[in-house]
Amino acid sequence: METLTLYELNNLVRGVVENTLDGEYWLQAELSEVRPAYNGHCYVEFVEKDKRGRDLVAKARGVIWAGTYGLLKPMFERETGRPLSPGLKVLVKVTVSFHELYGYSLTVRDIDPAYTLGDLARLRREILARLEADGILDDNKSLPLPMLANRIAVISSATAAGYGDFCNQLLRNEYGFRFTTRLFPAVMQGERVEQSVLSALDAIMAERGEWDVVVLIRGGGATSDLSGFDTYLLAAACAQFPLPVITGIGHERDDTVIDAVAHTRVKTPTAAAAFLVNHQLETASRLEEFSRRATEGAERRMERERGRMVQVAARLSSAFVRVKMADEHRLDRLLQRMGHAWLQRRTGDEHRLQRAMERLRMALPLRMERERFRLQLAGQRCEAANPENLLKRGYSMSFCGGELVRDAARLHPGDTLTTRLAEGEIRSIVQ
Repeated sequence: METLTLYELNNLVRGVVENTLDGEYWLQAELSEVRPAYNGHCYVEFVEKDKRGRDLVAKARGVIWAGTYGLLKPMFERETGRPLSPGLKVLVKVTVSFHELYGYSLTVRDIDPAYTLGDLARLRREILARLEADGILDDNKSLPLPMLANRIAVISSATAAGYGDFCNQLLRNEYGFRFTTRLFPAVMQGERVEQSVLSALDAIMAERGEWDVVVLIRGGGATSDLSGFDTYLLAAACAQFPLPVITGIGHERDDTVIDAVAHTRVKTPTAAAAFLVNHQLETASRLEEFSRRATEGAERRMERERGRMVQVAARLSSAFVRVKMADEHRLDRLLQRMGHAWLQRRTGDEHRLQRAMERLRMALPLRMERERFRLQLAGQRCEAANPENLLKRGYSMSFCGGELVRDAARLHPGDTLTTRLAEGEIRSIVQ
């Protein structure tokens, strides 16, 4: 019987692959890994899952050479608004190759963004349909916007230029309206968007009575960073939030799922500030209109009363004329007292508001210190529960078939065990 070396066998496989699969093929798969290299190449891994979407049924390595990657990357991001990243379903044109040392791999020649766009649109439709089926799609939209929406909880990155533009727009508004803002920092791009924004919403919920609206702004950045805002958990949290949510994520072409459930969606952080200023202006205009109507009504009533009193005075003696004059003086004094009382009430309200703001500024450092202590305790508990620390104390973990062994009765003679220690592993066979 002829004996082959491993290289000779792999060389035979390579010849079969090159002779049999020598063309280009359009491949539907999901990206499980995307790793750009310093030399301009991009290494990827394709996978296919079963119908339940949980177990892998196929996997293959792939590469996009630098020349091709330099063309496909900007084209794909421009068309889809997202970068090539794990979890995306793609339609790519590939060639098949086999190397004696590196094995089987696929070389990407082209990509069809329309296929990914269709899958992303399908995912958004599914999320919106699920929200509608849960009966929460329009919950936040149905909330009334407070007349004086000037206490604003802002969710944004502390270093984002859009956050600075938003605050400056409110501070320097031409009408002199006063706004109170506080930043609840969150990561606004990447894989941590969902959890970070959810944490910020939880922090606002803990003091919801202090705020009138929530403004979620991103400002700037590529549209390819918007994927974090297309998740069910984040959309459901915004839809059910008890305060109106205003989004200004800074993009125009595409709406995210969170835009669809928000109370109000604007394009940019400055547009969000302009919306709040205009709302204050509308409120001021309504109050001025109410004041004007009240003043005109009072003046008309006073004019009627004056006319009536003139007629009465003409028919009555001078004694009644003196009574009329006394009544007019009393009415003037009443109007003056009403004016003074209104000014005093307004001054008192302003003083109470200032005292409340001072109390908030004094309480904030204490609250932050308590939360920082809680985080330290949580970190200590996590460190104490770290399996690596248990191993260092002399404990070990045994695995059979890749699963942790918890019950010796489930082992069978001949099973291979891998016992992990703090330093190294031991392989053994059950007898």
